Amino acid sequence: MAMSKSSLAFLVLAFAFFLCFIMSTGSYDYFQFVQQWPPTNCKVRIKQPCSNPRPLQYFTIHGLWPSNYSNPRMPSNCTGSQFEWRKLYPHMRSKLKISWPDVESGNDTKFWEGEWNKHGTCSVEKLNQMQYFERSHAMWRSYNITEILKNASILPSATQTWTYSDIVSPIQKATKRTPLLRCKSLPQPKSQAKSQPKRQARSQLLHEVVLCFDYNALVHIDCNRTAGCWNNVDIKFPP
Repeated sequence: MAMSKSSLAFLVLAFAFFLCFIMSTGSYDYFQFVQQWPPTNCKVRIKQPCSNPRPLQYFTIHGLWPSNYSNPRMPSNCTGSQFEWRKLYPHMRSKLKISWPDVESGNDTKFWEGEWNKHGTCSVEKLNQMQYFERSHAMWRSYNITEILKNASILPSATQTWTYSDIVSPIQKATKRTPLLRCKSLPQPKSQAKSQPKRQARSQLLHEVVLCFDYNALVHIDCNRTAGCWNNVDIKFPP
C-alpha cells in the first residue's frame, strides 16, 4: 500500500528532529583547531574597525571545534553547561590573553564565552570547560604557525603573494600532517571588477590555519580539504 502524504510528512519531520537532537547533544567525528591571522580579521572589518589599530603579528586561537566529516560546521550550541567565569582559573586567563585574545573588539571574556557555548558544549563528554581551554592553549604552544611560516621565509607582506601549496607545505613538513587553509576575500575597486570575471575580481587573504585532531583531541590527524581558499588564486599574507 502506498504511503500517504501525511505519513511521509511525519517521517520527514521526525527525521529532521532526530538530526537536530543528534547535533545538539554533540555527535562529532574529530576536532578542528583553528588559528587565525589578526591583520586579516581587521582588514575585512570595514564598517567596524578593530579596537587595536595595530593588529597582533602572530597567529592567535579562534577556537577548538568538534566537527563532522559530513558537515564540518556541526555540531554547535549543544546542551552542555554554559560558560562560567569562575571555572576558568586566573593562571589560565592570563595565558589565554596571549594565545586566545579577542583581536577585533578586545573583549576576551566574551570571545571565550562565545566559543565555549557554541563549540565547547559539544565536547563536554571529553573535555570540561577548563580542559577545553587548557588543551587549546597547549595546542597553540605546540604548533607555532607563525614560526613555522617564518622559518620557511613566508612573511607578512603588502605586495608578496603565495600559492596554497606554498603555505601548506612547510606546515605539513613541520607537523607531519596536512592542514587546511581558509581565506577571506576583499572586493576590488568597481573599475577593475567590471572588467574581470567575478571569481577573479577579488583578492584572497590568508585568514585561518586549521589543524585537525581525533575524537579525543589528542592525536593530530590530516585535515580533509573542504571549502576554504579559492583554487588557482594567489593568497596574500597581509601585515
